Amino acid sequence: MRRVVVTGLGPVSSIGTGVTAFGAALRAGRSGISQITSFDPSGFPYRNGGEVRDFDPAAWLHRLPTDRWGRSSQFAAAAARLAAEDAKLDLDAVDRTRAHAVIGTTSGESVVLEALTARLVEAGFDAVPPQLVEQLPAGRLAHAVSEELGLRGDSLTLATACSASNYAIGYAYDLLVSGESDVVFAGGADSVCRWAHAGFYRLGALTEHACAPFDRDRSGIITGEGGAVLALETWEHAEARGAHVYAEVLGYGLNCDANHPVAPDRDSIAECIRIAHRNAGVTPEQVDYICAHGTGTPANDLVEAQAVLEVFGANPPPISSIKSMIGHTMGAASGFGAIASALAIEQGFLPPTINWSHPDPQLTGIDPVPNEARPATVRLVQNNGFAFGGNNAIVLLGAAR
Repeated sequence: MRRVVVTGLGPVSSIGTGVTAFGAALRAGRSGISQITSFDPSGFPYRNGGEVRDFDPAAWLHRLPTDRWGRSSQFAAAAARLAAEDAKLDLDAVDRTRAHAVIGTTSGESVVLEALTARLVEAGFDAVPPQLVEQLPAGRLAHAVSEELGLRGDSLTLATACSASNYAIGYAYDLLVSGESDVVFAGGADSVCRWAHAGFYRLGALTEHACAPFDRDRSGIITGEGGAVLALETWEHAEARGAHVYAEVLGYGLNCDANHPVAPDRDSIAECIRIAHRNAGVTPEQVDYICAHGTGTPANDLVEAQAVLEVFGANPPPISSIKSMIGHTMGAASGFGAIASALAIEQGFLPPTINWSHPDPQLTGIDPVPNEARPATVRLVQNNGFAFGGNNAIVLLGAAR
């Protein structure tokens, strides 16, 4: 089987755009949370979000006419462009029929949907501009990447909610190891929007000011947005062009417990971890760091920690959540986790869980890397992604050998 490596990283986030800015912010434990400006949040008791402020798609996109594409598609395409440039990939030298785009999402073009709905309510169907209808399909997220980079392979959008980026990376892995592809751009994108913010508020899942995963007093998520795309190649393709390799994708695991619409299931998550380990050919003792799903809700963090303890025993590896810094970026979440994991391996550090103040007596044995990044030799990372409906996806990244 062919080996799969990460050669380019493309983050567009509330703490920085581009791998240098994003990596520095992770090390510094910077918060990207501020009051929401993309819609009027005045009717909500909780008004903070992880918005990508001052995002100018024209600064990053070379081919897409930005007025024809929604915000989530712009995030995806900009992140892919950044990943291609970081990989120093000459797209004119690539067989474009063997270059693919796989993008995960939760809400697709949520901002477009809200604008279209507002026009319908205000003035009826005749008042809806055709360009809004054109921008609406969620499949345009992956299509935006293909259009921006001139790819001619598969263009696939996966809507498995908050684990969607890991699903995308797993799909990309299969394309590459099976010999169907040389290069795949994989990750996710989503936008902060009113209806998702309202939905999480009504679920009781939002927190007011700051997300504090694994803290005793954690009280919920902060909604976030952005695009997170990785350039993945076969080892042979990367080696032939002398590419820099951040990490190797060792394998992944998927399962779906379908037990409850929103509640996570400990046994199913533990089994997903075991599936991922088996598929990657690793044992729990080899994992140096877990990049957690870590939403900051009481139930999610407890169940995730219990599943980790069940598989790893009483002394698991450090497990931190970057959602404490960027918020919950929905379909892009595990894409950002994969980027953070690759940087942890490449640069030798553990990203912190910020906003952490009190150990939770129910999470004995869990080391959340509180508040400050930690130097470490990181050879193997487990990147967790879990979603509503029990859609679990875990990716294993290792140091290139």
